[in-house]
Amino acid sequence: MIDLTSKAALVTGGGRGIGREIALRLAQAGCSVAVSDIDIATAQTTAQELEQLGVKALAVKANVADAVEVEGMFKEVLGAFGTLDILVNNAGITRDGLLVRMKEEDWDLVLQVNLKSAFLCCKEVARSMMKARSGKIINIASVVGLMGNFGQANYSASKAGLIGLTKTVARELAGRSICVNAVAPGFIKTAMTDKLSDTDKEKLSSNIPMQKLGSAADVANAVLFLASPLADYITGQVLTVDGGLVM
Repeated sequence: MIDLTSKAALVTGGGRGIGREIALRLAQAGCSVAVSDIDIATAQTTAQELEQLGVKALAVKANVADAVEVEGMFKEVLGAFGTLDILVNNAGITRDGLLVRMKEEDWDLVLQVNLKSAFLCCKEVARSMMKARSGKIINIASVVGLMGNFGQANYSASKAGLIGLTKTVARELAGRSICVNAVAPGFIKTAMTDKLSDTDKEKLSSNIPMQKLGSAADVANAVLFLASPLADYITGQVLTVDGGLVM
């Protein structure tokens, strides 16, 4: 049983989907959790769910691609919790399209939200974690950052960049006992995949050795492990949660 009752975490993009599931899993382990989202209503809803589990929770509205808003977000979280032991950089978007048709603004937006946000958040949290000489940073990447994906040049590039950022920050902070890792989900059941036809779902599953899509809970379980003392000697790694898609 993982016990995080003395810890405090921040999950960006935590209002819905995988981020919400991560926040819930950390709270179930007793962790205080700040839920950041650009949509404050979803963040508040998730925070209310966390409070029902008996932990301290906070909803924060922030555009994590904006340095000023990121600074304000960390001030608010540290003011409420007094410490921040775990950062999960989960915020992300897609703007899919073939390379030859992709708009420059769609490239820029995806790189800003998916990659720049993690840079800003890592930079901000590093100060307090270095002072405490402990901490866990977990970046939510994707298997497409390892293998690429048709029609996702911007998304794949952002996730590949996130993996490179993870490894570099891990090297820089290792001497202060701060662990920095990435979780790379494969095809996960989401609101988006629920809209696919049964035929399309079968096609997706047929490419996965385990012959099925993953769940948000599968990703959250990996994050919980990396956030826990069980992973105190693991840093700079990419944990794929993909049913064997990338080996």
